[in-house]
Amino acid sequence: MLVNMNQVLLPAKRQKYAVGLFNAVNLELARGIIAAAESSRSPVIMGTAEVLFPYGPLEEVSYYLIPMAKKASVPVVIHLDHGLNRETCIRALELGFSSIMYDCSTDSYEENVRKVKEMADIAHSYGATIEGELGHVGDNEGSAEGNSHMTNPADFYTDPAMAKDFVQKTGVDALAIAVGTAHGAYKFPPKLDFKRIRTIANTVDVPLVLHGGSGLTDEDFRRAIQEGISKINIFTDINIAAVEAEFRKFEYMSKGIIDLIPAAVEAVKQETQKKMTLFSSTGKAGTEVKSRQTSSTDISQIVEMVLEEIKRTRRI
Repeated sequence: MLVNMNQVLLPAKRQKYAVGLFNAVNLELARGIIAAAESSRSPVIMGTAEVLFPYGPLEEVSYYLIPMAKKASVPVVIHLDHGLNRETCIRALELGFSSIMYDCSTDSYEENVRKVKEMADIAHSYGATIEGELGHVGDNEGSAEGNSHMTNPADFYTDPAMAKDFVQKTGVDALAIAVGTAHGAYKFPPKLDFKRIRTIANTVDVPLVLHGGSGLTDEDFRRAIQEGISKINIFTDINIAAVEAEFRKFEYMSKGIIDLIPAAVEAVKQETQKKMTLFSSTGKAGTEVKSRQTSSTDISQIVEMVLEEIKRTRRI
């Protein structure tokens, strides 16, 4: 079933698990992701990013992603990851994407707020959700996100006080934060700022997003989720899994592409299932909230979250 991001992330935030975003630039990736979600009875976020359009144009990708989501037996969010232009975000909404990310993190803070606030109003008018980014998640070599290496990444980490202000002013439904990860494959083990994650989670009332998840250790994932991460972006891991499976298959067969497709789908399914198990989202397919527009549901969710925050504050 096609749902928006609030419908899967609010329960995740409340129950301390994470929902994975897996980018699908072709049908094989999408089939593997959906198969994993249905097999694991896990909600899932599936989509593409603007920098991936050369490999799968937005409109072409929408022709299979959205029908697959509607047909699925589990909640599926169709999400535009790292939308870099206003026109791209609006086109995704027009095509039926249920969620978008408008990435203005490299702009000035004031411009980031202005542009994301405008887009949040537009997305909500479609019944869709929106993610913003504050701070800047870097890029490793081979990253599809670009090649913006930073001399000192800590200079670009998300400031907790600014995060609270950003969420209040923009009305975003989820916030991507910079805490030590980077897009693409890591040359050296990343060092996450778990204290910063915890501080921001206790400061804002929306689910937090971890970009650059591929390559982190299992313990990194578990602790990040425990400290307050509710959505984790994965692409490199499933991309590599598909390619390695095709190479292994090709080694023993002198045949065509149709012989490689099943291997790629199965490899993506297996890798995605591993992540869903690690994120503790397996078996959570029935916990989604009904609709962003259902005010009574939203109110009950907010009340529960407030009560949890009060209890946690008293313990601290």
